[in-house]
Amino acid sequence: MMEINTKSKTEPLIKLEGIVKYYGDRLAVDGISFEVGKGEILGFLGPNGAGKTTTMRIITGYMPPTRGKVEVCGIDVLEKPVEAKKHIGYLPENPPVYSEMTVISYLKFVAKIKKVPKNKIKERIEFAIEKCGLKDVVKRIIGNLSRGYRQRVGIAQAIIHDPQVMIFDEPTVGLDPQQVVEIRNLIKDISKEKTVILSTHILSEVMKICNRVIIISNGRLVFSAYLDELEKIEGKNRRTNLIFSDRSKMERAKSIIQSNGVEISENERAISFIADREKRNEIIGKLLKENIIPDEITDEKPSLEEIYLKVVGGAHQE
Repeated sequence: MMEINTKSKTEPLIKLEGIVKYYGDRLAVDGISFEVGKGEILGFLGPNGAGKTTTMRIITGYMPPTRGKVEVCGIDVLEKPVEAKKHIGYLPENPPVYSEMTVISYLKFVAKIKKVPKNKIKERIEFAIEKCGLKDVVKRIIGNLSRGYRQRVGIAQAIIHDPQVMIFDEPTVGLDPQQVVEIRNLIKDISKEKTVILSTHILSEVMKICNRVIIISNGRLVFSAYLDELEKIEGKNRRTNLIFSDRSKMERAKSIIQSNGVEISENERAISFIADREKRNEIIGKLLKENIIPDEITDEKPSLEEIYLKVVGGAHQE
C-alpha cells in the first residue's frame, strides 16, 4: 500500500491522534490519525459501518474515544468539550430539529443554547435564514416542511454561532435530485469561509465540493490525498489503451503484453491493460523495440472511484 500522508498543507484546525473506539468488545475505530487544515474541504469516505459517523461524533465532542486525542482550533475536545464546541457546527445524518416548533422559534432557541451573545442573536438568525434560503418558511412548523427544507434548517442551526469548523454527515441522503443540487450548492457556499468535513457515499459529490479526500475501511484510515494530486500518485495501477489499424501488429502486441504476465482486454481495434508505471514503460519499450507502434496510446489517470474500490474492495462492513 502507498504511504499515507495525513498532514494538512495549511494550519491544522482539526487534529486526531491515535483515535480508538470500542463499543463493548467491538472495535469501531482503530488508531485513526489525521489533520484538516484551515480552508480545506475534506471528503470523508468509507463503506457503511467503516467508522465515519463514530469518528465525526468524537471530533464534535458528542462521544469520547476509548483512547486518543482530538483538538479543534487548538482546544482539546476531551478536556474542554464546551469550549471546543463553540468552534464546531455539526449536521448529523438526522437533523437535530424539533418538528413541533416553527423555524424562527427553533433558531432563536438554538442561538440561546449555543450562547450566541444577546446583542448578536438577531443578526445571526437573519444571517442563517438568508444563507440557507429559509425566508419563505420562517413561520412554518418544521414538521410540515419537505426533507430538503428540514436539511436547510439543520444547516442553519449548525452555522448560527459562526463556527470555524463545519461537519456534515450524509447531508443529501434521502433528498430528490433537485434538493441534492440545492444542498450541495449551499455547502459549497458555506465552505468558502469554513474548514469542512463532508461525509458522503456519493463520490461525484466529493469531486464537486471537496479539495481533499480521506477513506477509512474497517475503522482504519486507508487512503488520504488532495484531489489535484490523484494523478501524481506513484505506484498506482493505471489503464493504458493501445489503438491499432494494423491487425497483425495488434496480435503481436497482445503476445508481448501477455508474455509479461499482464492481462488484457480488447475490441476490434484496441488493446487495454492495467499496470503500474514501471511495468507499463517496460511493455511500451518492448513494443517499440519490435517496431510495433500503435496509432494511439492513451494512459488513463486513476479516478477516485477506482481508488475507492481498490482500498475498500467495494465491501459493506458491519
